[in-house]
Amino acid sequence: MAKFLLSLHVLASVLFIGPVAVAVSMFPRRAAAALGSGADQPVAAASVRLLHRITQVYALLGIAVPLLGIGVAQVMDVLGQSWLIASIVITALSAGSLLLFVVPAQQSVIDTLDAEAGTPAAHSRGDDRERAERGLKLLPMTAGVFNLLWAVVVVLMVIRPGSTTGA
Repeated sequence: MAKFLLSLHVLASVLFIGPVAVAVSMFPRRAAAALGSGADQPVAAASVRLLHRITQVYALLGIAVPLLGIGVAQVMDVLGQSWLIASIVITALSAGSLLLFVVPAQQSVIDTLDAEAGTPAAHSRGDDRERAERGLKLLPMTAGVFNLLWAVVVVLMVIRPGSTTGA
């Protein structure tokens, strides 16, 4: 059972966290092009909307990763080990950075694009563009923090301090 759950956990992390990591990394550059003016602007705006959608959907699906991880830890009887507790804390920090910084900054860009395109559902405010550009300045850093935290979790999962696997 442990091998099956571990396989699901690893598969879910690759299929669900991987696309989020790529989307949040690509978003700032495409968003800058979408908010700019040029021939690439309409294509960049479509890309930004797609990347934001990928971030939202796969982040939601990514909830399966820690849930499966806790199941694996329980079956392997390692729930109290420090490397696992550290991984859980870092995973929570990563999720927090995504939910508190990355997604709102992305949404701000989408709202600005909608307002400038005259989308009926868009709430038009004069400071939307300034807020989007301000958030866009921090977005590469917050995306990097999100990805770095996930990389640390992966390293902890592979190294597993105190592991008896001989690695």
